[in-house]
Amino acid sequence: MATSSGTWAYRDRFGDRFGRTYFRRFGPGVVSSVGLGTYLGDPTDAVDDRYREALVTGLEAGVNLVDTASNYRCGRSERVVGAALREASVDRDRVVVASKAGFVPFDGDRPENPGRYVRERFVDTGIITPADLARGSHCLAPEFLDQMLDRSLEALGVDSIDCYYVHNPETQLGERDREAVYEQLGAAFEALERRRAGGDIGGYGVATWEAFRVPPDHDAFLDLREVVARAEGAADAVGLDDHGLRAVQLPFNVRMADGFTRKNHDADGEDGPVSALSFCHREGLSAFAAASLGQGDLTNAGSIPESVESQLAGDSQAQRALNFARSAPAVTAALVGCSRVEHVRESVAAGTFDPLGASAFDSVFE
Repeated sequence: MATSSGTWAYRDRFGDRFGRTYFRRFGPGVVSSVGLGTYLGDPTDAVDDRYREALVTGLEAGVNLVDTASNYRCGRSERVVGAALREASVDRDRVVVASKAGFVPFDGDRPENPGRYVRERFVDTGIITPADLARGSHCLAPEFLDQMLDRSLEALGVDSIDCYYVHNPETQLGERDREAVYEQLGAAFEALERRRAGGDIGGYGVATWEAFRVPPDHDAFLDLREVVARAEGAADAVGLDDHGLRAVQLPFNVRMADGFTRKNHDADGEDGPVSALSFCHREGLSAFAAASLGQGDLTNAGSIPESVESQLAGDSQAQRALNFARSAPAVTAALVGCSRVEHVRESVAAGTFDPLGASAFDSVFE
């Protein structure tokens, strides 16, 4: 597990190479504000090799945050992350490792009949029931999450995972009402609190695509205040003094900025609702910006409005887009794909530039 002494030692090793606030507090220590994501790419050996080389490059150059999931690239991404952790000249306690569970994962490649695969591997074996499934592929049942956490630990080859996310819980809203999904989250959190108490995870989070940035009347909306309340209830049920909900992951970039601009979450007595990022800031939750480059779209010339781009530091379009995401309040790190070494080097170099200050960031939206 990442430790305070380990992550601060990593910061001491690399910190002088980077701009201000490149390393930021998370968990027991600090983490780089650029993180390596492992979502995109075909489930092939060739892509595995590229990822492994790129991950090792990043870990040995100043990035101590890796984000993956049990279902990414048919389960291959977790295995590649584990291989990179073993190969890199960086101790495990220096690196923050995050993974996720929620989508039923394949095992190395895409089966010819996904529905039959899910039925035979997960339903017929009793891991999940048909009623647990949403859209035939998503499950939040505590027993399933326990199984997926064990699978993630084995695939990564680690004794513990620093942040384990409940993955896209809004998927369940396609099958049941919002209150039922909050109940599901409460049960999921209770299972994760037990694993936290056992030392298998350092904390947990909720990784979303739509849930925290859409309007309250949207079919995919979930309220962060209610999510925190369910985490508090889970900790109480397990007999812990404080909950282990540490992080929120949501898309955030210059063209998907509603996590900052849309006031859609209950502020519990404050003057009206607040944005997702403002809520995280008030509650002490770390926000991790997914899709910080718009899955590559923001690397194209002209994709960032000129009035915004002129205020951002960086030698390339990709670096400026990444530094926009790193500048937002409550954002601990911006995640970027790392399937190629040259992309990782460019992303790491973005951290040598300072992010926008709070006033300059706010002025972008005036």
